[in-house]
Amino acid sequence: MIGTTGLQRLQVECIVGIHPHERETRQSVILEIEMDYDFAAASASEAIADAVDYAGVASQVTELAERLGFQLIETMAEEMAALVLARFPQVRRVRLEIRKPTAVPAAACAFVRVDRARS
Repeated sequence: MIGTTGLQRLQVECIVGIHPHERETRQSVILEIEMDYDFAAASASEAIADAVDYAGVASQVTELAERLGFQLIETMAEEMAALVLARFPQVRRVRLEIRKPTAVPAAACAFVRVDRARS
């Protein structure tokens, strides 16, 4: 009974970028996170311990972004995907997109997307 849970438009304020002004002032990035896992145990027990705690995911990826101050959103995406797979053992696959709205003035945003699965 594989299903998907996730977070849409999770806004995180952090230091991210390569330019000097980006290293001095926090800016918003927008996260889209989808996680595939087997819903069978969670739907039978209705216990959060059997589910993926998406509030916990939000808290942990936010803390990672705020703490590390990445230069590239590519690195941020890889680290976040690795964190989800490491700390949430139920997750079989994670798809994560990071949007940086202020990166290119003529564009709505710049973005990266990763899709990672357990080996």
